[in-house]
Amino acid sequence: MAVKVYNTLTRKKETFEPLEAGKVKMYVCGPTVYNFIHIGNARPPIVFDTVRRYLTYRGYDVTFVSNFTDVDDKIIRAANQLGEDVSVLAERFIEAYHQDTCALGVDKADIHPRVTENMAEIIQFIEQLIEKDYAYESEGDVYFKTRAFEGYGKLSHQPIDELRSGARIEVGEKKQDPLDFVLWKAAKEGEIYWESPWGNGRPGWHIECSAMAKKYLGDTIDIHAGGQDLSFPHHENEIAQSEALTGKSFANYWLHNGYIKINNEKMSKSIGNVVLVHELIKQHDPEVVRFFMLSVHYRNPINFSDELLQSAKNGLDRMRETVDNLKHRLEQSADLATYEAEWQDKLAKFKERFIAEMDDDFNTANAISILFELTREANRYNQEANSSKQILKEFLALFEEFSGVLGLSLIPKHELLDEEIDALIEERNEARKARNFARADEIRDLLKERDIILEDTPQGVRWKRKS
Repeated sequence: MAVKVYNTLTRKKETFEPLEAGKVKMYVCGPTVYNFIHIGNARPPIVFDTVRRYLTYRGYDVTFVSNFTDVDDKIIRAANQLGEDVSVLAERFIEAYHQDTCALGVDKADIHPRVTENMAEIIQFIEQLIEKDYAYESEGDVYFKTRAFEGYGKLSHQPIDELRSGARIEVGEKKQDPLDFVLWKAAKEGEIYWESPWGNGRPGWHIECSAMAKKYLGDTIDIHAGGQDLSFPHHENEIAQSEALTGKSFANYWLHNGYIKINNEKMSKSIGNVVLVHELIKQHDPEVVRFFMLSVHYRNPINFSDELLQSAKNGLDRMRETVDNLKHRLEQSADLATYEAEWQDKLAKFKERFIAEMDDDFNTANAISILFELTREANRYNQEANSSKQILKEFLALFEEFSGVLGLSLIPKHELLDEEIDALIEERNEARKARNFARADEIRDLLKERDIILEDTPQGVRWKRKS
């Protein structure tokens, strides 16, 4: 069996063949860090963390790079509004990103490069594009000559003349052709800047990923991934500037995840339906959020609602309860059953089917369906009068193996004892007296996650378990 991936570049599934046998170079576009991430921002980290996990499971040595855009128009605006330094704001939201994605079971990348730490490489990249006559300077800005790159439009599958009809020159731009895109932006008064051959300024958005992918992974990489919204123009422009510079293919496989809707509506600040992960995981088990995200194939759109999240919780709880029951039976079993070849064959087929589904463009939705089937079979086996400890262990091993690939834990959450709750409430009271409201809120959220409801009364704090 071989892993097959849907390649946006060719619009078909292809057998995955890395540049170097057994090794994978993978680059995923990371966030622009000016605010907490929303549920749409969370889908790429979850999806491509799972892709990375599965490739590792299949025996590949994966080098995973995901960047942070830590200087950008949005960051500068947010910093100005808050009266804070750009670097301070960016650092705060990088840390928030790590906290939120870690809660969602996302492992950190091997390398998390930042724009501000790779400015020399970005400037050198632009200089070389100018030398090759693929870019030009204009009043302190530098633009890429889009028409000079023959393959422009090959990722989005749009003829350049169609792109030309929708292109515009915005106010303040000094480009020769509406299709040209900015590589370097001259700094406005009071803005953060870096010195360059074209004057003080900072990079355009698209150039950063090309420069950092080249620095950390080489001229050609195996997989470049991100949200569907990045395929054009961001990834299209990356291809143009990278391949113009090196004369080589930039990435062999392009993977893009689908959009997220909120209650069947597009997520939008104007509608007021933006769901921040930071708030969501205070109210819901983060693993339920991950499980929900993986219950739909990554290329398909996904609809987010409280009802669907509750359904995901119910499904994950069923699996966790089954695993708990298996462990209990294993502890109590007298191992009266004889060698059960039939059950071993069944479990071997479950593994074959799970791998087949994940091999087919990382189909987590079907892989989860197999997990549900495994849950039903485990419950059936658990009801038999006699059981084999070996079969119980093999069931548990499969649950652990499959859930590990998906980045989930099937260990039931520990229920707090009454005295543990009382101790936490006392700690919360002391934190509030000391005006350590962050810790007080943290304890409140922890108790809420464990279905403990707090009531502040004139006589003090009372608590009860959610029924």
